[in-house]
Amino acid sequence: MRVWFLCKVKYAKENEQGLLKNVSEQYLVDAVSFTEAEARIYDMLGSVIRGDFQVTNISKSNIVDVFFFEDIDIWHKCKITYIVADADSGKEKKVTQFMLVTAHHVKEAYERIYESLNNMLVTFNVPEVVESPIVEVFPYEKDDDLNPPIPENLKPLSEVSPS
Repeated sequence: MRVWFLCKVKYAKENEQGLLKNVSEQYLVDAVSFTEAEARIYDMLGSVIRGDFQVTNISKSNIVDVFFFEDIDIWHKCKITYIVADADSGKEKKVTQFMLVTAHHVKEAYERIYESLNNMLVTFNVPEVVESPIVEVFPYEKDDDLNPPIPENLKPLSEVSPS
């Protein structure tokens, strides 16, 4: 299960008139710890933001899943509710989760979250969809440099016959 961290970043951004204005923006980062989230946000934004920037806050997010559609980069936070039965007591329990989806407007976000969750085994409701202040989401991506290809002169042990 992914853990998402909400990172708030302050920096000087150039507006349409060419003037620098101090802004505070929120980014969502997939990481295993606060330390990794901070390192990843500095790494990701270091090449994008000109000049200095400061990470002012990092907190665990209540987001459980993210659905990205390439046609737009406006994020909407969707509240999802469903009922599950407790295995021991048999009592029903209401579960609430939050998910992000990209969409042009709230109605489209509502439709896209239903489309994205159509394989869920339980009946769910979407009681709330709001536009999120999150600017960008950085999911974890496997780095190919960490797993270089095996050199031609070496074989995996599973392919070597015992002598």
